[in-house]
Amino acid sequence: MNKFFTITILSFIWLAPVCLITEASVVADEIAIGRFTTEGLNGWEEKSFKGLTEYTLARENEIIVVKATSKAVASGLIKKIRFDPQKYRYLRWSWKIDHTIDRGDETKTAGDDYAARIYVIFPGKYFWQTKAINYIWANHLGKGDFLPNAYTSNAMMVAVESGNTHSGQWRIETRDIFTDYKNLFGSDPGEAEAIAIMTDTDNTGDNAIAWYGDITLSTDR
Repeated sequence: MNKFFTITILSFIWLAPVCLITEASVVADEIAIGRFTTEGLNGWEEKSFKGLTEYTLARENEIIVVKATSKAVASGLIKKIRFDPQKYRYLRWSWKIDHTIDRGDETKTAGDDYAARIYVIFPGKYFWQTKAINYIWANHLGKGDFLPNAYTSNAMMVAVESGNTHSGQWRIETRDIFTDYKNLFGSDPGEAEAIAIMTDTDNTGDNAIAWYGDITLSTDR
């Protein structure tokens, strides 16, 4: 990711209008962030940082998912939606990667590339106060470990999966974003305003392919 990534994406969210949650978007205490089989990419916006990662709809096991292909480029898909992470605290998704990025290094700006990641973004009063949790399929960081992003401590990287042990396999994930935020930033979060997905390889110049399944928020684990 280029060195202006964090400020760029966070200011983009801070300045853009945000969709409020409506009754139509909530079913049984669940918010559908991405229902790709029925909704496609409706409501998702692309943000480029260096070229464009190719995001397309693909069929996997009789369902529609998002396939991301990155070749030395970086762009993300962003869904702007405001929600209370204390209530809708459980983020669920599924994902799969072809392989991790050999030259990826979570500790260096030159290695800040990931085959797959999902962001939860929390705005501040000013855009430079915005914080983000990055749930990553880590290259080398151990599963369950976390550290600040190589560019800014306002973005924390959490290794939900790591390495190539499960490459080529669908993985189903659940994260308690309210508890994660408290542990990562030392305070309760305010409202969240967006969720994003990204597959990027611009820093290393490598290639990556990932698939993202449905993404939801829920009140119950």
